[in-house]
Amino acid sequence: MSLGLTAGVALELFSLIGSWFIAAVEPLSQGITNVATKRLQGRKFNIGLDWPFIAGRAEIWACANVLAPIMLVEAVLLSNVGNGILPLAGIIAMGVTPALLVVTRGKLLRMIIFGTLLLPLFLLSGTLIAPFATELAKGVGAFPEGVNQSQLITHSTLEGPIEKLFGWAIGNATTGDIKAILGAAAFLVFYVGIFAWYRKQMIKRNEEYAANAK
Repeated sequence: MSLGLTAGVALELFSLIGSWFIAAVEPLSQGITNVATKRLQGRKFNIGLDWPFIAGRAEIWACANVLAPIMLVEAVLLSNVGNGILPLAGIIAMGVTPALLVVTRGKLLRMIIFGTLLLPLFLLSGTLIAPFATELAKGVGAFPEGVNQSQLITHSTLEGPIEKLFGWAIGNATTGDIKAILGAAAFLVFYVGIFAWYRKQMIKRNEEYAANAK
């Protein structure tokens, strides 16, 4: 009962706090845009920025609001196949939605579909790294006070879930087990293949955008 109420409150407060965040970040995002437009005078200038600079985009928060209950449902369903995370603190899913915005160019329906398909990877990879994260926290004296020492800590939507799964596969392969070695090799082939496909698609898409902009 208590856990259910906590989850409900987290979902309710999330949409409210999200609207505050949009209002707070929008002036900064607009200010950067205005300065760049004024100073560059039509010249092209690429700059790398952290995700808060695009947090004013409404698509991020609309997608996050939809994905929040989906992530809770997926977490419960996946508990039978290895998930050990109930993502209350990570319900905002900030490791997912900014990347979805960039990849889909703000197409909300695609963001929601891709996010729904990707969230299980984040949950399962977060479960896998929980023992290591907990051991590290205890080793540096950062384990939360008042928390049972048998509890594990982790991050439900930490970036790079496939890389974490790959690292786990490599770690198993170092034991010398043939099945683990073959599994890691298959994972490597899959990872390189999907990266090559994604790179090809992004180059093709950018060429189309450049052609349409002329």
